[in-house]
Amino acid sequence: MRIPAPLSFARSALRHDAAGAGSDRPHWAARAEDVKNRLVGSTLRRLHWDLRLQPFHGYGSATQARVLAKVLYASPRTSADFHDQPVHDMRTVAVRGWRNFTSQVAPHRTVHIRLGGEEFTVRADRSGIVDATLEVSLSPGKHQAVLWTVPGNEVTADVTIVPPEARVGMVSDIDDTVMVTWLPRPLLAFWNAFVVHQSSRQVVPGMPMLYQRLAREHPHMPVFYLSTGAWNVFPVLKRFLYRNGYPDGPLLLTDWGPTHTGFFRSGPEHKTRSLERLAAAYPDVRWILVGDDGQHDPSLYAAFAERHPELVESILIRQLTEPEQLLAHGTLRPLVGSSPGGRGPLALAAPNGHGLLAALQRHGRMSR
Repeated sequence: MRIPAPLSFARSALRHDAAGAGSDRPHWAARAEDVKNRLVGSTLRRLHWDLRLQPFHGYGSATQARVLAKVLYASPRTSADFHDQPVHDMRTVAVRGWRNFTSQVAPHRTVHIRLGGEEFTVRADRSGIVDATLEVSLSPGKHQAVLWTVPGNEVTADVTIVPPEARVGMVSDIDDTVMVTWLPRPLLAFWNAFVVHQSSRQVVPGMPMLYQRLAREHPHMPVFYLSTGAWNVFPVLKRFLYRNGYPDGPLLLTDWGPTHTGFFRSGPEHKTRSLERLAAAYPDVRWILVGDDGQHDPSLYAAFAERHPELVESILIRQLTEPEQLLAHGTLRPLVGSSPGGRGPLALAAPNGHGLLAALQRHGRMSR
């Protein structure tokens, strides 16, 4: 494949490292991870392993697009990029989770992107993540960006461009909001990595129907799935949502592992930054925020509504059962301050999607 010149240069957002940008020296765990990545990467290159791209689902507006992907090493015996498969292709779903967690990232690699008839050059961050905001003019709907590191390893990434007439959007949590795993939160990474059969995950009753009804009520509504889960489980989560009838949309996940300031990234900070970024990208959209009361969703959504009361359409909280609360945070009751109420936008709570739909209908926010 020929790479035309000159190329436009995109603003590649290395936001995963931004938290420690002001510190003099990165956390020792981050330094150790960087050394490990250099040593393992050097060994794999000597063994003639190739660079492969795992594409994620991006989004944008009429003038900008956010393209997301991850750069990994792959064995030369791998004839095709096993990440670049249609979401509806379930033939190999039983063996993919563990591969996503054992693959080796390739930090700071140059990646080329073609989108909207233009080409861009960006760089991955220290975790191999490509997070690039491209200045490009695209029509509303779904587009495909082509990404490659060298000619011959091209993959495509979906990019959803939100129509300018959209006035309502939805942001939804994933764990315990759209699916139930019945496991303590510390074990969710293991679960998503190794228990990959779709039948092993339970759908929260009524939630797919609720989301479909909301999508019909607001025809131009963009849907974003915001989770503290790792990018490693993107293929598994994408298939779960597809198989169970949830509306398609970008997944906003995070990268686990050490940062410049500590062992792990903050889940609440990831959600807060993502909400603020969506608010800035779509200033005319009012958001339906959907989560559960097992962790921090109610307080995070309430804080966002306090900062941007004009941008919140409603807050919908799925109430966990006592056993689910115990698995979520170790007690039988919701976290302090987790119940919606008080001033601000409409805030409703119910045990499942059926209850939330009925509550929206009672308040005149949904047709019967």
